[in-house]
Amino acid sequence: MMSNQVTSVTYTLDRPRNFIFDLNAMVELEGVYGSYQEALDVLKGGKIKDVITWLWAGFVHEEQTLTIQEMGRILSATDPDIVAKLGDELLNVASRGRLL
Repeated sequence: MMSNQVTSVTYTLDRPRNFIFDLNAMVELEGVYGSYQEALDVLKGGKIKDVITWLWAGFVHEEQTLTIQEMGRILSATDPDIVAKLGDELLNVASRGRLL
C-alpha cells in the first residue's frame, strides 16, 4: 500500500522555503501546460523556463501570490549549486515519467 504522506524539503533560497510537490502542485502545472503529461513532456526538454515553472509549482503553496517570474528572480539570487540540485532532481522526475 502506498503512503499518502507528502514529503516537504526545505531549501534556502531568498529565505528558507519548503518544496512540496503534491497534487496541488500538479494542478498548478495543469493550469500552465494544459495537462500534467504535457508538463512532464516539456520538462524533459530541460528548458530553463520550464524548470523554473516546475519549481514555482512546488513552492507556491507557501505564498499564493508568488509568480513564475518572481520565482525566476529568487532563483537568480540563489546559490547556483542549490539551483542546479533542484533542476537535476526535477529532470530525474521527468526521466522516470512520473512523480510518485
